[in-house]
Amino acid sequence: MEHINKQTFKSQVKAYKKNPLSMILFLMVTISAILTFTILLFLIGYMLIKGVPHISLDLFSWKYTTENVSLMPAIINTIIMVVLSLLIAVPLGIFSAIYLIEYAKRGNRITRIVRLTTETLSGIPSIVYGLFGLLFFVTTLGWGFSLLAGAFTLAIMILPLIMRTTEEALKAVPDSFREGSYGLGAGKLRTVFRIVLPSALPGILAGIILAIGRIVGETAALMYTAGTVAEIPSNLLSSGRTLAIHMYALSSEGLHTDKAYATAVVLLIIVLFINWLSAYVAKKIVKG
Repeated sequence: MEHINKQTFKSQVKAYKKNPLSMILFLMVTISAILTFTILLFLIGYMLIKGVPHISLDLFSWKYTTENVSLMPAIINTIIMVVLSLLIAVPLGIFSAIYLIEYAKRGNRITRIVRLTTETLSGIPSIVYGLFGLLFFVTTLGWGFSLLAGAFTLAIMILPLIMRTTEEALKAVPDSFREGSYGLGAGKLRTVFRIVLPSALPGILAGIILAIGRIVGETAALMYTAGTVAEIPSNLLSSGRTLAIHMYALSSEGLHTDKAYATAVVLLIIVLFINWLSAYVAKKIVKG
């Protein structure tokens, strides 16, 4: 029997006509896909048309002034924020997921509580994380408005996402892989790090890519923790604005709306580059 995905579009429609419910579902899926793709194309096209003509060399000046509204400090701050947040959240998220899947007893009450807490945290609005960061990191710990306070806040925010995606990736690894490793005499630790983790790596990296997208696009949580200073930071306790906050500030001031569109184009390019780089690295690691 020919696989359904290998059939031509015409033959699929002919097959679906025999079952009205399948035909309705097929039409709903097709229309939803076309609608989503059209909206995405419209957004990207609108952004490029409004932003590309206003990209100039002044936008990439090393120092920000009210004349050039340079986004170079924001680019550097964004990269620092991504690296710091991932350094904090990725090890915690991955090791927590390994414990829940590989070591904790299945059906354990504690694991159920941890999973419920993770699900709850993933649904909390980012402004709540920002207020928590303001009260704890900025005020209580005395870090002030700084990249460090912003990075820790974002790390807490993306932690549930990394944990859940890592858990799902580990669950997808067949138990036969583990049994085969044990059968060859490997211990638990070696099986996890030499057999299970490499097999789950594409899924784990997909979660990290999603987390990067959330960090780069975040504004509310960072306004209360990292601040909005448009300067290149001298250290991690310096305040600084990311690209998303830079774009929000230019847009809300109303004086440089065209530059805000140009910033959006640069932000889009950076996100696409980071995603491509992550996928490339994942491919290399898996092949290796």
